[in-house]
Amino acid sequence: MRRLSLSSRLALLFAACTAVVSLFAGVLFSRASEAHFVELDQQLLDGKLIGLRRALQDLQSSDSEVKLADELSRQADLSLRITGSDGQRWYDSSPRLPARLPQTPGLSTLTDAGTDYRVLNAPLFPERPDSPQLTLLLDITHHQHFLQRMQHLIWLTVGLSALATALLGAWAARSGLRPLRRMSEVARGVSAQSLNARLPETDMPSELAEMAHHFNAMLGRLDDSFQRLSAFSADIAHELRTPLSNLLTHTQVTLTRPRPIEDYREALHSNLEELQWMAQLVNDMLYLAKADHGLLMPRREPLDLAEEVDVLLEFFAPLAEDARVRLSRDGSARMDGDRSMLRRALSNLLDNALRFAPAEGEVRVRIVEQPDGLRLTVENSGEGIDEALLPRLFDRFYRADPARHEGSNEHAGLGLAITRSIIRAHGGQIRCETDRGWTRFVIELPRGD
Repeated sequence: MRRLSLSSRLALLFAACTAVVSLFAGVLFSRASEAHFVELDQQLLDGKLIGLRRALQDLQSSDSEVKLADELSRQADLSLRITGSDGQRWYDSSPRLPARLPQTPGLSTLTDAGTDYRVLNAPLFPERPDSPQLTLLLDITHHQHFLQRMQHLIWLTVGLSALATALLGAWAARSGLRPLRRMSEVARGVSAQSLNARLPETDMPSELAEMAHHFNAMLGRLDDSFQRLSAFSADIAHELRTPLSNLLTHTQVTLTRPRPIEDYREALHSNLEELQWMAQLVNDMLYLAKADHGLLMPRREPLDLAEEVDVLLEFFAPLAEDARVRLSRDGSARMDGDRSMLRRALSNLLDNALRFAPAEGEVRVRIVEQPDGLRLTVENSGEGIDEALLPRLFDRFYRADPARHEGSNEHAGLGLAITRSIIRAHGGQIRCETDRGWTRFVIELPRGD
């Protein structure tokens, strides 16, 4: 069976709520009306009881029967039965009275032969224990018919109100859910080639405004991801085109004619360098793919960051000496982390800093302990980076240097992306700042257990 639409569900819910409320109100009104009639009958019978007792004060008097008939004639739907203390029937004002009547004192209700009675039992002489009993019967059939008609009217009102509410609820729900249909139309038009559609947040109801905002934000993220994916594919082709072309050209030229064995060996060595660079590029891409899927699981071991940084500075010291760049480290801290991964991340940052530090410049590493973790900065002097480029520094294959060397076997533009993945795998964050001739990469890491 086809599932009910949201509009139909709301309409049925409105109808059910209206029916329940109408039924509840009708039942309360019916009970209140019945209680009101009982109260009126009680007052009427109490008044008649006083008059009948007055008329029957002296049963032996000659005019007692006249007084009794006169009292009963004032209320056409009132009947009377008098019984002795021994239960013997003394008097019936009407021959159609039921043979058996309730004997319990007070007010009660009786139905006999299609006629409804309100029955009141009371002693003729309340102060005497052997007093005859008076049983007053008030015909309330018209009251009961009124209550029955009212109940039928209540059920009719409940049904009509439920139907009317269902129709109006369906219209209201359909009108109120128009923004959702608009969202559905926008979602139906979204594709990889069309991610620029957005919902008008200002026209949305308050209940859907937040959903529309998050929906637009999701489209923005998808658009950005597709743009990055397209750029990533283009960058891969860009990076691999030149080395593959070099391999093909070099191999074809080598095979054009017979050559000495030394020429073949030299060609193989040249091809090997290109293949090693391409293999490293593929490994880096696989590493980033694992990071994107949360598959980088760093080992946790106690590390002294000062010692780790000193080892790397010693490794880069010959390069710094050739470039006439001073290396320094300040501060120390301990943390739990993966030694090889953190060394790789710091190596990328130091290599990047040495490449862009000018002659007679400086590269500094600072380690600062903080209450909730530690802060490590790698900074180099020299020309700063345009602030507009800072958000893209960690993108894959991105180079801030506009003089991009196509197919270069060095620095494919994945180092900073790998560094960010490693830092995030350790639960930290990394950002780049530039200020007063210094470029600074700031890493904030938790201290660990």
